[in-house]
Amino acid sequence: MHRKNLKPWNYKDSAELYGIHDWSGGYFSVSAKGEVHVHPRAGQNKAGVSLHQVIEGVKERGLGMPLLLRFTDILSSQISLLHKSFRQAIKDNEYQAPYQGVYPVKVNQQQQVIEEITRHGQKYRHGLEVGSKAELIIALAHINDQESFIICNGYKDEEFMELACYGQKMGLRVIIVVEMLSELKLIFKTVKRLGVSPNLGVRVKLSSRAGGLWQDSGGDRSFFGLTASEIMEMVDILKQHGMLDCLQMLHYHIGSQVPNIRNIRTAISEAMRFYVNLVKEGAPMGILDVGGGLAVDYDGSHTNFESSRNYSLLEYCSDIVEVVKSIADDAEVGHPLLVSESGRATVAHHEVLLFNILDVCRLANFREISELPADSHLMLQNLLELQKTLTSKNLQEWFHDATYYLEEIRTLFRHGVIPLRQRALAEEIFWTMMEKISTEMKELKFVPDELKNIDSVLADTYYGNFSVFQSLPDSWAIGQLFPIMPVHRLNEKPTRNAVLSDVTCDSDGKIDKFTDLHDIKKTLLLHTLNQEEYYLGVFLVGAYQETLGDLHNLLGDTNVVAVSISEEDEIVLSREIQGDSVADVLSYVEYEPRLLVSQVRARAEKAVQGGLITPGERRQIMDAFEAGLRGYTYFEQ
Repeated sequence: MHRKNLKPWNYKDSAELYGIHDWSGGYFSVSAKGEVHVHPRAGQNKAGVSLHQVIEGVKERGLGMPLLLRFTDILSSQISLLHKSFRQAIKDNEYQAPYQGVYPVKVNQQQQVIEEITRHGQKYRHGLEVGSKAELIIALAHINDQESFIICNGYKDEEFMELACYGQKMGLRVIIVVEMLSELKLIFKTVKRLGVSPNLGVRVKLSSRAGGLWQDSGGDRSFFGLTASEIMEMVDILKQHGMLDCLQMLHYHIGSQVPNIRNIRTAISEAMRFYVNLVKEGAPMGILDVGGGLAVDYDGSHTNFESSRNYSLLEYCSDIVEVVKSIADDAEVGHPLLVSESGRATVAHHEVLLFNILDVCRLANFREISELPADSHLMLQNLLELQKTLTSKNLQEWFHDATYYLEEIRTLFRHGVIPLRQRALAEEIFWTMMEKISTEMKELKFVPDELKNIDSVLADTYYGNFSVFQSLPDSWAIGQLFPIMPVHRLNEKPTRNAVLSDVTCDSDGKIDKFTDLHDIKKTLLLHTLNQEEYYLGVFLVGAYQETLGDLHNLLGDTNVVAVSISEEDEIVLSREIQGDSVADVLSYVEYEPRLLVSQVRARAEKAVQGGLITPGERRQIMDAFEAGLRGYTYFEQ
């Protein structure tokens, strides 16, 4: 079969293959040199900085893989983009109130992330949303602008409520959101004792729901928020206590990662009906918090698929402003100040997980076998003869016959008729035939359904130096898709269909679903390994992954490097945080490293006394043991 000569593969082909222009938001590209470059100001820098260059610089400084890069400039860019988009929508719609964002601390609580968000966000009066005492303490320490919001959601005990009131007494704009009617008694008790007139909000439980993985956050069965009847009861209670004038904000949340703009419009319409009715009940209101939900387009498809979104940021802002304005004007109610709690969309792009590939396992070596031992079983001989009859017209028949022969040979092996060596030959022949089928399929206009999964069955396993459970827990737990691609060698054509395995000894420690514009791919095209270290990047991992990670197999936190890039593309490694040592993670699970050293030393001395090792070997053993405690929990070279 003759195939046309194709033009040489280049970096543009790789950019298209991995969809980097579709999901990167302008922050990443493929350079003519075949390396992934970062553009922290969304394309404003002409050249950008090579991730491979950053890796080499970090390695020279003594930090190895896996490595989490934080691009602080991208955080700044995302906050600016959010505020500029809302300001544009407000201007276009002649809306009469401003926008102020808040960042939900739970999305990524790392100190450096919070510091950068509050530092850059101060000029926009960008605040923080908290859902626990620990998060409230973070907010009280980091918010310096008296007009920036600290919005208190979640379950609140007396200590939480007291801290919120003290924050208000210090001049901060703290809003306590009522999530349950039972909180009112605690609010009344605390504000009376501290002499505070609180800023109150109420979270409404909308009937509207969003699609996607987190749709259960909204709707009638959501865990937090008040129903219509409970809100009316709350209004009456506040009136009885002379505190209805404290109710300033309506808040709702329909879910994280809302992919469909229609659900956003439906929810805001319902929420605004609650808002205007509360105004008519006598509450001053003035603030509408539309919650989170602004999605990240992980696969770049711009659809309502759960890992994407079918709207732009400006469309999101414009739809919110337009609907709120329309309903407020119809009800002759003033336009409320708008607040959104965009967490995922703020931080996702700024972090990249990098890791090296340690090894590759192929299902078979695809060694061409032309003859068999004289005593080979008839079934094995039939299988070998079958491979000589392949044409593009009989692929399906060939597949059925090959599968039949292999199953018969395996059955004969189980009954002791065929020896192990002949079974091994049969499997080599079979998988070589499957590889040929896979190659011929690429020339077919129509591929039978039963042949479509051959590529995924044949896929190589690339072993990556990372832990899914520690660094990508959403990939394991809920099937979240993240863009993954090599960060170099992108002028070479990738030829191997692959799935990824981490270094844990767990069958779930794998990634076998990948982003695609049209569907979910079961394999990722990668390059054949050579003498050069091979690096992959997992992108858009800034939301939730650091906080949710666990210590599966006692693999701890990775090395972290914060990178800032000047207008002239100069790299500054502004902060380096070494990943957990073995001693660190052992202490997390209640082991005392010193005691472990003592126990092993006693055991080694007993071995010396028993003549099993020499005193010199005992010293070598203890040196190795103590070095292991100090070492990185991941594979070190």
